[in-house]
Amino acid sequence: MHTNTINKHLDNLRNKILSYTEVDNEFLDRELQFYNKIELKKGENLISEGQLVEHFYYVAEGCIYYYKMEEGENQVLEFYTDDVFFTDVPAYVKGKPSKYNLRAAERTILYAIKKSDAESSFDKSHQLERFGRLSMQEAFIKIFTRVERLNSKSNEERYLRLVEKRPELLQRVPQYLIASYLGLTPVGLSKIRKRMAKSKKH
Repeated sequence: MHTNTINKHLDNLRNKILSYTEVDNEFLDRELQFYNKIELKKGENLISEGQLVEHFYYVAEGCIYYYKMEEGENQVLEFYTDDVFFTDVPAYVKGKPSKYNLRAAERTILYAIKKSDAESSFDKSHQLERFGRLSMQEAFIKIFTRVERLNSKSNEERYLRLVEKRPELLQRVPQYLIASYLGLTPVGLSKIRKRMAKSKKH
């Protein structure tokens, strides 16, 4: 990978951290050295069920989906795309094996920091500790609000919200994963899309 691309990724990572809190530049430069680059091919697992989760991740480019196998079917909880921090929060916080899987929906480049390195940097800087707390809360809230939406909104409302908030997912991710994320079958999603397309014509 070209040095310019790596530098751009690290600049984006730096700016993302700074979007949560102010951090001394020199200190942040030192801490960024603890982030290691990971490249995944489409379909490659980052975390598999039963594995310990010892890193916090930043998506430089690409898409990761967070899912569980239920009765032989993928149950997708979340998609993590460009310029987002994430991890399997329950497994990471508790230090227990993951009950979920994290897999690349497309070629993906991540930067990962070990939990021990992250906690060490939080001990040294209240500002970075604030970043850690807020980014972790954000990762947790994404999952929680998705569950809430499944319970409170109709199938059409969930689909329309996705179209409004994250239209790029519809181009980047296979339809069966989108359907699972929305709590639908692929056939159910197809029917909604056809109905929407018809109503637009009238």
